[in-house]
Amino acid sequence: MSYDLDLENRFTYHPPQPGQAERYEQIRAGGLALAQLLAELCPPSPELSRAITHVDEAVMNANAANARHDRPED
Repeated sequence: MSYDLDLENRFTYHPPQPGQAERYEQIRAGGLALAQLLAELCPPSPELSRAITHVDEAVMNANAANARHDRPED
């Protein structure tokens, strides 16, 4: 079984397309809001730290999805 690792796409610079910067900001703002909520509602702990790290990773992956796969139609 083979798996396409999509290496060229992963390691290529993707300049922002029209409208993407605004989406990046919305995604980051949503991630920040969730991280702040978790920090307010959860006691300091390794689990809280991991939860916030996962929010950070989710924001990065969502923005990468936009950068790598949202291209203008040719």
